[in-house]
Amino acid sequence: MHKYVLLLHVLAATVWTGGHLVLALAVLPRVLRERSPADLLRFESAYEKVGMPALVVQVLSGVWLAWNLVPDPGAWFAADNFVTRLIGLKLGLLAATLALATDARLRIIPQLSTDNLDAMARRIRLVTALSVLFVVAGVTFRTGAWA
Repeated sequence: MHKYVLLLHVLAATVWTGGHLVLALAVLPRVLRERSPADLLRFESAYEKVGMPALVVQVLSGVWLAWNLVPDPGAWFAADNFVTRLIGLKLGLLAATLALATDARLRIIPQLSTDNLDAMARRIRLVTALSVLFVVAGVTFRTGAWA
């Protein structure tokens, strides 16, 4: 069962991170150059249909995988071993991602215009960076520390 859940987790991470990389590196520069919030909203609308389910799959499969590695959720934030530090890191990245996404969804996207396009771009870049860090942390479960 573990390998199937891990596969779902990696596929969902591919969709989530890949979509944000496309947004940040291909779509966003054009949106900012042309000052076109409508283009950004079009991408967000299309991507949200696959990106949000991918995030849900990542969260659910990630919790399952963490539970499999460390059955005591109270220990997930313990810094006493490598695995719990990684689990805590991934949960922290999730909290930051959810905070940024909620802020963008509630405060910026409903009023998206050329006036707040730069603020939205900052959030997009931050969520993209967090998604890449998610991948790095996930790979680190298998590869060990990078240093």
